[in-house]
Amino acid sequence: MYSAYIRKPTLSIWLICSLFACHTADKTDQSQANEDAPSTQPTTQFKPGEKRDGMVWVPGGTFEMGSDEFSDTRPVHPVSINGFWMDEHEVTNAQFAAFVKATGYKTVAEQPLDPANYPDVPADQLVPGSAVFTPPPAEVSLTNPLVWWKYIPGASWQHPNGPTSSIKGRENEPVVHVSYDDAVAYAKWAGKRLPTEAEWEFAARGGATNQTYYWGNDLKPNGKWVANIHQGHFPDKNTQEDGYAGTAPVKSYPANPFGLYDMEGNVWEWCQDFYRPDYYSHSSKSNPQGPDDSYDPDEPGAVKRVQRGGSFLCSDQYCIRYKAGSRGKGEVSSGSNNLGFRCVK
Repeated sequence: MYSAYIRKPTLSIWLICSLFACHTADKTDQSQANEDAPSTQPTTQFKPGEKRDGMVWVPGGTFEMGSDEFSDTRPVHPVSINGFWMDEHEVTNAQFAAFVKATGYKTVAEQPLDPANYPDVPADQLVPGSAVFTPPPAEVSLTNPLVWWKYIPGASWQHPNGPTSSIKGRENEPVVHVSYDDAVAYAKWAGKRLPTEAEWEFAARGGATNQTYYWGNDLKPNGKWVANIHQGHFPDKNTQEDGYAGTAPVKSYPANPFGLYDMEGNVWEWCQDFYRPDYYSHSSKSNPQGPDDSYDPDEPGAVKRVQRGGSFLCSDQYCIRYKAGSRGKGEVSSGSNNLGFRCVK
């Protein structure tokens, strides 16, 4: 499902359906995205899968981007990508903690909400927090995500399930509750950037084409789960057949042919591109950088960026956006406990 909740303009839409990837802030300066565009210099000196400083070399190439299965991933179209380095796994709690220690950075979820955006809400309720998946005790209708998503005061990257939770012992799990702006801040500190949507999909496919899932055509190759998604009955019962009810430590499942881990499931990952459902009809065929602005017909006033890969909550009963070529979207100042990121350079 779309991972994020909206922090503005009203509390009543913090967790509306259109932000959840399966059922069906101010604009960021596009000049920065252009500055971070992939280099056009030759990059053939590296070997596919070569590793350096926790990153993997993804060779350039041409692939068929998109999927015929979803309305916002059509048409499937050829795209050429230059080679780039990509984090071999999602940014972890330990890595994000190092960033915070070095900079004193406060994530959006840790900051009070602006009363100007919530004129009808009592000031004592405008407290820092974030959206946390909270499974209901029994079967429910899938028409209202508010049944299983709750805004939890005190939830943040350091307290992923609420103020009494901690990341102690979870240092190797993906950092969550990060907004787009938080992810960009980390990437700049690390001397990296967020991937373009095209780079992300090219990397996730690992050189393969026409597969149902990024790992192949079988949901459970050789009878084994190869990604952290939801098993059982969504949203009330997770059988944890894959070993996890929530986030899994990075590298818990096999890497793809490029040597990248968790390119599907676990947590949604922010991409650089603005989200528009019609972008593929006129996307550049060479190193596309996404549209110049954001537009989601479900919420015309919200600025959204693309998210990719699905999360531990993806279920064929509700969310199949972990499939190859699928897309997610999220409002830029929002986060949740199934949303993270990785970087490229």
